[in-house]
Amino acid sequence: MTDQLSKVFAALSDPTRRDIIARLTVDDATVGQLAEPYDVSMQAVSKHLKVLEDAGLVSRGRVAQTRPVHLEAQVFDLMTKWIERYRRQAEERYQRLDAVLAQLNDTEKPHRRGNAS
Repeated sequence: MTDQLSKVFAALSDPTRRDIIARLTVDDATVGQLAEPYDVSMQAVSKHLKVLEDAGLVSRGRVAQTRPVHLEAQVFDLMTKWIERYRRQAEERYQRLDAVLAQLNDTEKPHRRGNAS
């Protein structure tokens, strides 16, 4: 799991690859269609797709003469579970910190009153 997550996060570290992923959330596309908005060669886009494919984020099919690229959304479930686990841990830490701060605030209040008299 961690090894695949490392590949996924590394693949998504590039803004072009993130943009390709965002475009594939709408519909499958060919390499040529994916290359259109970029000022790079189709070979460069193919290299980006290879990284995304190795990470399990996309797959390539075959429809007649084309090879559409398909987003593998289940990989995002894996990422979401990983992120959610750490979000919950952080939330628990913040709740404990809030409790400590509230307790400190409660113990300081009587001293302030006593000093003001």
